[in-house]
Amino acid sequence: MNKNFSSKASHTNWESVNKMQDKDIDLTDIPEIKEEQLSKAKVRLGGKLVSKGKVRINILLDADIVAYFKSKAGGRGYQTLINEALKENILHDDLESMLRKIVREELQGIH
Repeated sequence: MNKNFSSKASHTNWESVNKMQDKDIDLTDIPEIKEEQLSKAKVRLGGKLVSKGKVRINILLDADIVAYFKSKAGGRGYQTLINEALKENILHDDLESMLRKIVREELQGIH
């Protein structure tokens, strides 16, 4: 954002804004990202494009974790449920962190 966006002085209480924590930021006016938008997204880690698809791995999980997902799987594979749970957690955490970072950067650029 351009620092010279307005010739008017800011009436924002920047001391209060700078003391805000993540939980204090109101994100209610930010539209929810739809599943269709996420499906078109390109995933990058460390700037490198990550291919879509699945990768076979061997992993050790606690027995109670496996039992939980097997009990919830029904007719589906429990490994699919584990994958979906991990993906949901990553997307939620990364998206929330990114939005909070953007809001802070924009607020800093205003004053």
